[in-house]
Amino acid sequence: MADIQLPQSAQYVIVGGGIVGCSVAYHLTKMGHRDVVLLEQGQLSCGTTWHAAGLVGQLRSQPAMTNLIRYSTELYSQLEAETGLATGWMECGSVTVARTEERMTMLMRTDAAARAQGVEVQVVTPQEAQDKWPVMQVDDVKGGLWMPGDGKANPTDLTQSLAKGARMGGAKVIEGIKVTDILTKDGTVTGVVTDQGTINAEIVVNCGGQWARQLGKMCGVNVPLHSAEHMYIVTEQVKGVTPNLPVLRDPDGYIYFKEETGGLVMGGFEPEAKPWAMDGIPDKFFFQLLPDDWDQFEILLENALTRVPQMAETGVRKFYNGPESFTPDNNYLLGEAPELKNFFVGAGFNSMGIASAGGAGRALAEWIVEGAPTSDLFAADIRRFANFNNNPTWLHDRVKETLGLHYAMPWPNRELDTARPFRRSALYDRLAAKNAVFGSKMGWERVNYFAEDGETAEIEYSFGRQNWHDNAGKEHKATREAVTLFDQSSFSKLLVQGRDACSELNRICAANVDVPVGQTVYTGLLNERGGYESDLTVLRLKEQEYMLITGSAQTIHDADWIRKNFSEDAHVFLTDVTAAWSVLSVMGPKSRDVLKKLTKADLSNAAFPFATVQEIDLGYATVLANRITYVGELGWELVVPVEFTIGVYEDLMRAGAEYDIRDAGYYALEGLRLEKGFRAWSRELTPDITPIQAGLNFAVDYDKPGGFIGKEALLAAKADPDHLKTRIVQLVLDDDAPQLWGGEAVLYDDVEIGEVRSAAYGHTLGAAVALCQLDAPERVTADYIAKGRFEIDLAGRRLSATAHIRSPYDAKGERPKTDS
Repeated sequence: MADIQLPQSAQYVIVGGGIVGCSVAYHLTKMGHRDVVLLEQGQLSCGTTWHAAGLVGQLRSQPAMTNLIRYSTELYSQLEAETGLATGWMECGSVTVARTEERMTMLMRTDAAARAQGVEVQVVTPQEAQDKWPVMQVDDVKGGLWMPGDGKANPTDLTQSLAKGARMGGAKVIEGIKVTDILTKDGTVTGVVTDQGTINAEIVVNCGGQWARQLGKMCGVNVPLHSAEHMYIVTEQVKGVTPNLPVLRDPDGYIYFKEETGGLVMGGFEPEAKPWAMDGIPDKFFFQLLPDDWDQFEILLENALTRVPQMAETGVRKFYNGPESFTPDNNYLLGEAPELKNFFVGAGFNSMGIASAGGAGRALAEWIVEGAPTSDLFAADIRRFANFNNNPTWLHDRVKETLGLHYAMPWPNRELDTARPFRRSALYDRLAAKNAVFGSKMGWERVNYFAEDGETAEIEYSFGRQNWHDNAGKEHKATREAVTLFDQSSFSKLLVQGRDACSELNRICAANVDVPVGQTVYTGLLNERGGYESDLTVLRLKEQEYMLITGSAQTIHDADWIRKNFSEDAHVFLTDVTAAWSVLSVMGPKSRDVLKKLTKADLSNAAFPFATVQEIDLGYATVLANRITYVGELGWELVVPVEFTIGVYEDLMRAGAEYDIRDAGYYALEGLRLEKGFRAWSRELTPDITPIQAGLNFAVDYDKPGGFIGKEALLAAKADPDHLKTRIVQLVLDDDAPQLWGGEAVLYDDVEIGEVRSAAYGHTLGAAVALCQLDAPERVTADYIAKGRFEIDLAGRRLSATAHIRSPYDAKGERPKTDS
C-alpha cells in the first residue's frame, strides 16, 4: 500500500500483519484508539496465517482460554456484516471420535468440563457420529463428541476483514515495509526503525509470528518459540462431502478433516515433529511453502485411510507444508515483555491462531490500554518463561514434542519428556539414586514421588489411580505421623532491599508486612480488581531487607509485577536470588526432634513461634529456618545456601533415622495441602478471584496505613451481596475409591455450578479431595451449602460429595489459619 505515508510517530505500532496483528489493531480501534499503525513486511497474512487450516474449536483445558475462543466465534460470525468483507466463517460444528476406551473416557471428561463452562456439547454413539460425518467408517470407533458451536473460517479473508475493520476505526495498515530495529531508552521502547524510515511510538506490539523471536532479540526481549513443519493435503472431490460437513477430529490417529470445495482438507499433528529454520527464518518467506515430505506425512495418511477408506481412490490436489511457530508448552505468548516497558508480544500460536486470534487480540488490546490483563491469562502470559527458555538448542528439542501434544492423550499429571533434565537442584543425584521420579516445573526437575526398590521409576498414566498412588500414600502418612523431607529448592526467592523496601512492599501486599524483623507474613499480591496476581510468603530479614518466597513458575511474573508497582523515585531494589538458595522442608510432628539434634537454637514454641524466621546453626551450616507449613503439620522450611545443601541433607537424614524420616515428593504434598484446604496460585487463586471468595480474608489488612493495591475493589466487593456467588469450596467424595484430577464439573441439585480446580487423594481422610470454584445463582453461604446436594461429574459418572467451607481435617500440629 504505497499510497500510505509513513507517519513520524504513532501511539501504537503493531509489527506483523497476520491474523493476530490485525485483530489487535481492530480491537484497539474498537476501544476508541485511532492512532494505530500496523506494519507488514510482505502482504497481510503472508507468513503463517494464509496456509492455516482455519479450524475453530472452542474448548480448551482452562476456562479462561475457552472464553477467548468463544468470543472469537461471536466476532467471526458478525464481522462480515460490519466490514462488508467475507470471512468464510461457518458454524458447521465438530465431531471428535475415540478409537480407545481411554480416549472415550477423556471425551466424557471433556463433555463434563464443556458443560461446566457453558459450551454446548453432546456425547454421541459411533452411529450418531457417522450420521454427522457420513464419509467415515466407524467400525473401530468407541464413540464421539459433537460440539455444534465449533466451526471453520478462511484465514486470509478473516485477516483482510479484521484489517478493514481496523482501517474503518482509523488505523493505518502499511504493507511491504520491514522493521529492521527496535528503539529503546531507559528500559522503555520508543519506536521502530524500518527500511523506509523511523516511527516513534509509545507502545510497540510484536505480532511477528515466526519472526517474533528475531524481533524480540533486537531489543533484548525473549520470545521462546521455534518453527516446525506442519503439513496437510487437499483432496479432489469426495462423494458425500457437502459444504456444511462438520470438522472431524480423530486424535488417536493424530488427524483432522474439514470440507474444502467438495474435497477434504486432511492434516494432523504427528507425535514427533520436524523443527525448521534453525538459523532463523529466511528473508521474504512470504506465501511460501516447504518441500512435500511424504515420509513425515505417512503416519497421518495411514490413519486417514483407516478413517476415510474412499481417500485411497481420491487424488491429491495440493500438499501444503507450511511452517508454524510452537512454544515450549503448546500455549501462546501474550503480554508486556518483562525485559522492556511498553513492548508487548502476541505470538507463538501453536496452530491455534485462527481460533484464538479474536479473543487473544481483544485480550492483548485491553492489556495494552489498561496496563494489566483484564482476566486470567496466566496460561498464555509471556512471563511464565525465563531467558533460559529461549535457548535455541533446548527449544529445537522441545518443539519436536509440543506440536504432537495437540492430539496426544492429555493424561492427568502428564509430563513432557523432551529437553530434560534441564534445571537441577543440588540434591538431584542423591534423590535420583533413591528412585526419585521427577516432574518438571519452570524447567526444574522436582521429585513427584519415590519408587520402591524393584519398581520401575516411571509414571504409568491412566485416568484412574496411577501406579504411584500407594507410594505417595506412604509419604503422606509419614508426614502426618512422623517426619519427611521435601526438596523444594525450585521455590522462587526474591530479595527486596532498600530504604523504601518496607513502605513499597506494604502497598503492593494485601497483608501488613511492616512487622518486626524475624516475622514471616503470608500475603496475596492483588490487582486493581482485588484478584490475585500471586500469593507468597514475606520474610523480614532486616529493617531494609525482605526475602519473598513464591511458587516455582512465578519467578518472572512476580518479579515483574512487583517492579512495575514500585514508585519511580523509591529507593528499593529487587533481585532474583532463586539459584543461590535451596529449600529443604522438614515436616511432621517429629520435625522438631530431628532438628534439635543438629542445632543449638531453641526450637520451642515460646522461643520459635509459628510464622517466624531465624538464622540458626544446623550441623556445620548456617541456615534460615522459617517456621511455616503447607501440609498442616509442625515443620520448618530451611532456606539453605546452595553450597551447604548436600551437607545439611546428609545431616538431616542421619539425625532423622531414629524417627523414620523419609524423602517425599510433590504428589504427597498436593494431597496434604488439599486435605487442609490450602489454596494454590493459578489453581484456586487467579486474577479473577478475590481473598473474600477464596476464604483468605484473614490475610488482608484493611486498616494498615497507606492502603494497598486492590483495597477499593475489595471494600466494594464486601458491600456487594452478589460477590459471594463465586466462592472456593472444598469437596470430599463420599466414596473412597474414585480418583479426581481437576477440571471435573461440580453439580448442585443436578445443575452444573462450577468446576474442580485442584484434586488429589486425601490419604488421611480416605477419599479424593477437591478445591472447587462455584459460580452459583445465589450467595454461597453455609446455609446454601447445607441445603443442597453436591456431586462431581467424573467422565459421566456422578459421584456424591460433601462440601466444606472449613477443612474437615483437624491437624494435630499447629497450622496457619486457613479461613476467615
